[in-house]
Amino acid sequence: MHVPTDVTLLTEGTYPYVHGGVSTWCDQLVRGMPELRFHVLGLTASGEEPVVWPLPAQVASVSSVPLWGPPPTGRVARGRTLRRFLSGYERFLLALLDPDFEPYFAEELYELAEFALTGWSLTEALRSEGAVRTLQKLWRMPFLSTCQDRPSLREAITATDLLEHALRPLAVQPPARGVAHAVTGGLAVLPGLSARRFHGVPLILSEHGIYLRERYLCMNEEDFARPVRALMLGFYRLLAEESYRGADVVAPCNRYNRRWEEQGGCEPSRIRTVYNGVDPDVFAVAEAEPEEPTVSWAGRIDPIKDLETLLRAVALAAREVPGLRLRLFGAAPRGAEHYEAQLRDLAAKLGIGEQVAFEGRIAQVREAYAAGSVVALSSISEGFPFSVIEAMSVGRPTVSTDVGGVAEAVGDTGLLVPPREPAAMAQALVELLRDAGRRRALGAAARARVLEHFTVDRTVAAYRALYAGSGVGAPAATTVERSSQRPRAEVRAA
Repeated sequence: MHVPTDVTLLTEGTYPYVHGGVSTWCDQLVRGMPELRFHVLGLTASGEEPVVWPLPAQVASVSSVPLWGPPPTGRVARGRTLRRFLSGYERFLLALLDPDFEPYFAEELYELAEFALTGWSLTEALRSEGAVRTLQKLWRMPFLSTCQDRPSLREAITATDLLEHALRPLAVQPPARGVAHAVTGGLAVLPGLSARRFHGVPLILSEHGIYLRERYLCMNEEDFARPVRALMLGFYRLLAEESYRGADVVAPCNRYNRRWEEQGGCEPSRIRTVYNGVDPDVFAVAEAEPEEPTVSWAGRIDPIKDLETLLRAVALAAREVPGLRLRLFGAAPRGAEHYEAQLRDLAAKLGIGEQVAFEGRIAQVREAYAAGSVVALSSISEGFPFSVIEAMSVGRPTVSTDVGGVAEAVGDTGLLVPPREPAAMAQALVELLRDAGRRRALGAAARARVLEHFTVDRTVAAYRALYAGSGVGAPAATTVERSSQRPRAEVRAA
């Protein structure tokens, strides 16, 4: 089979600038295919983030797209050019606000991309007074629900600013050869869509967590006015649908994600489930448990991990398990340090401050799982978390929230509880902490499940086949599965 020489990984807030599950997965793919030449186009915050992953020789280039740093440069549109831009931009905004105009979204998105790629400054055009006034005018149209909110000019400026930052990846020259591989949904897909549209480059879209679902969760918690939320959630929803329609292959890391993808318009024949995998030699079985009853957790200290629920669960479980400890391994990403401070305050208020240890990042992640009698996961959103399958490979039983593909990973080798329910998690922790025999049995079953289904060799082999194109329209290989259920050109020169 023919495997393309060049693969461009499109990332957002992950590899090679941040540690975490998706970054680990990227590193596995890159190191697993030394015969290829990889390019990484990473969406970052400021553009000043250092590369924190050691890069093998097959990574030929790394470039950053700062979403919140200095904007891309370009010619400033005026006169007829600006009026033509604003006419298309009005249709683009209507698509975000009115279902009757949604068919305009894709074409106007690509018009925005072409505008930027042919040398015009998309940032300046979107920040122009005409663009802001266009949004304010549309919001007040009587046939739109936003009319009753009487949006202010300030809210129009806020929404315009958010949209301008989100659209910055359109100004980046997309890959013109090989394969474009968006390793997550959302904004990282934008250069891949442009590559497919303007250069015919095949696009593979992987999904770990559901980007759209996480945007719903985050936007609803932000203090934005309703019209601002409506506009941005409309953008993210339509971008997800265009991504599902435009990708040659959509490769979720679990079956749970398929429901969102099929409902978003992706044909089931283009979906290939490829589970995440671990190296069972690196995550070897840990024999001895800690002397004290201990719950361990490993990951990124982030609100989506809902560590408040874990702290509350441990506080409840400590009433029944004397000497219970909680060890948290991981660090808060830049800009989220306040969240760790909130967690420390909460632990103190719950009376377990002395029993909770914030260990920070650890060089050998296996030791984080070995440090616990039980490994916990309390997230409100996940894809197919490495922390779960790594803990399983180490032979530790898990107590996890039933979100995303966690149930598919765990099977019957761990306990599942509803998200945001500390009492349910506490009960599950107590059950396992009190029963050493059950812990050993579940840990052994977990290790066996990883060896059978979730090894890194399987993951890499599946993606090698997808890069070669053999997965498109063909029967699935071992870890690449087809669905049996169905829920409800070129850029013109400047």
